[in-house]
Amino acid sequence: MARDDSSRAIGKIVSVSADRLVVELHGGSDNFTIVGFDDIHYVATLGSYLTVPMQAEYVVLEVVGLREKDSAQPHTSQTELDKASSAKFLDVVPVGSMPIQGGSFRFGVSTFPPLYADALYARDEDLDRIFNVELPSKIETKKDAAGNEQQGSVPHNIEIGTSAVFKDYPVKSRLDELFGGHVAVLGNTGSGKSCTVASIFQSVFMKPEAFAALGAAFVIFDVNGEYRQALDNVPAWIKSCYLKATEPDMPILDPSEKRQEAEIKDRFKLPHWFMSVDEWALLLRASDRSQLPALRTALGLTTLFQETPEQEAVEGEGAAENLQTIRNHVLAKIILSILHSDASSPSKADRIQALLNTFSTDEISKETVSAGLTVYYGQFRDGQHQETTVNYDALLELLKGHEQDEPVLPGYGNTPFSFERLQAALDLALFYEEANGNKQIREYCSQLVTRLKSVIDNPDYEFLRADIGALQDHDREPTHYVDRLLGIAVDGGRYKKERQICIIDLNDASDEIVELASAVVARLIFDRMRRADPRNTMPVHLILEEAHRYISERPSRFAIDAGITFQRIAKEGRKYGAFLIVASQRPSELSKTVLSQCNNFIIHRIQNPDDLSQIRQMTPFISETVLRRLPSLPKQHALIFGNSVNIPTTFRVRNADPTPYSNDTQVRDIWYVPTDPKVSWTV
Repeated sequence: MARDDSSRAIGKIVSVSADRLVVELHGGSDNFTIVGFDDIHYVATLGSYLTVPMQAEYVVLEVVGLREKDSAQPHTSQTELDKASSAKFLDVVPVGSMPIQGGSFRFGVSTFPPLYADALYARDEDLDRIFNVELPSKIETKKDAAGNEQQGSVPHNIEIGTSAVFKDYPVKSRLDELFGGHVAVLGNTGSGKSCTVASIFQSVFMKPEAFAALGAAFVIFDVNGEYRQALDNVPAWIKSCYLKATEPDMPILDPSEKRQEAEIKDRFKLPHWFMSVDEWALLLRASDRSQLPALRTALGLTTLFQETPEQEAVEGEGAAENLQTIRNHVLAKIILSILHSDASSPSKADRIQALLNTFSTDEISKETVSAGLTVYYGQFRDGQHQETTVNYDALLELLKGHEQDEPVLPGYGNTPFSFERLQAALDLALFYEEANGNKQIREYCSQLVTRLKSVIDNPDYEFLRADIGALQDHDREPTHYVDRLLGIAVDGGRYKKERQICIIDLNDASDEIVELASAVVARLIFDRMRRADPRNTMPVHLILEEAHRYISERPSRFAIDAGITFQRIAKEGRKYGAFLIVASQRPSELSKTVLSQCNNFIIHRIQNPDDLSQIRQMTPFISETVLRRLPSLPKQHALIFGNSVNIPTTFRVRNADPTPYSNDTQVRDIWYVPTDPKVSWTV
């Protein structure tokens, strides 16, 4: 052992077992304080570190317990404990190793220290290596879009707080590892999760303008309306977009004075034709057996009978003629089915005329069909004039001439259509199924029809309704929609980054709408990232507040679970640059698939036994001693572990400035007030 090491020795290892070691401190002290050459070290703090030299490396030990045993002479009074002569012991566990001369700390040990090996107190430079704070920012030269060279700093680490054990000692996390994987921020309500999330992305942007994080893209699903305020002190060169899901007649507050020039605000819109079939099934709660096939057919019919002639549903030579043939087949088969039904002739005529008011072709329309639907004395044939029979037979011949041998209908093409058109298309789909012999389909789909009408009438779903008569670029095509969310624009034939943060405020939305909107937007972003070339060159981070509301382990009460989208991003997102930052107060209710793919965890106070059990299951390498601290962690304190830090660390989270709009209720100040108190609510 080197001379410097021998001067730091505080005791020897006297017990070695598979789960812990025991260090007996040298005698002659009445407390656990060690006076070293560089400082006074108090080694009895739970969570502090010792080192044991072994050949070319140190084994790092964490203190998990302390105790003492009286070794005084037998004649000494048993009621008095001689502090100076008592033996003092530290219970420790090995957590990692690092080279004696230079090199980085490595979590985990392969060789345990032997009996009677010397235990040393940790110096500040040892802590620097353990916490990985010794790497300074790197000065680099990069070219801008015009080819001009600029010089700036690229940080290795981000400061997330200060150590809860070592006073004022900074705790830092490696940027690449923290944001190059999924992150879970967990803890009881009021423990500081929102402030932690805000503090993390504030730290990212609180850098000089030269080489600031202008390439970042954060999309925040803000279900509590908290994060807009947290951007007030973010530098003005960091731009943001605020989208609020609210009713059309509800005003949206202007940005704060500090963000007037840095934020654009708008009402959150999600054009319904961007939704997939499964997402429509989620919205309408369509069952798999009968309702989902009928819904799929209806969505295909909106593509077949488009309201906007912007593109054809099928591409290739002769596509238009093929589509017209299929349109005529669908109408002919349905009208023939109605004519052969048991309804009265006037009723049949009315149903056919109503159908042709919405869906028609040049060959089958009100003009070409109405002559054959003339009713005399309740009949189409054998009327007062001979031409009624002739016209009716001509109508049947026309319709039979357009019938085909069951052609394949085109699929749902995500082309713009109105909700009213989908309602009519669903009715058309039910007619078509009845024409194919499924006479009970309308009864099976009655709830689906009612649900669609409810969605059309419900103002809560206004965010889904886009006016097809006044479409903007980001309403027509999902790629443009996602680029707007991510702050990307096309300028002079090249992509340009205009904004770094997008907040989608879903505070006024119900759980059902939050589940739908978050799943659709996340899926659109993920699809955009998968198509990007080259891929994984512009990472996107989705911050999911109250994630247990829409990424649940238990199946949704709706037909299709929205959490499937997030599970796929959790499993495949890294290769495409799509990452999740999941914040939740109920880890036991979160999808185990999503949690299992998280690379880093920030755990605040957790008291629920089910949640604690869930954390134990997903963190087998964390000692039981560390997990026992979770129920008693103070507010704004957390445990971080994962590949962005060298070692699981309890720390005080860096202050968010300003904090999100999530302060605790000041009950005393609100309750105890003068007569006729001032009420701060606004009308």
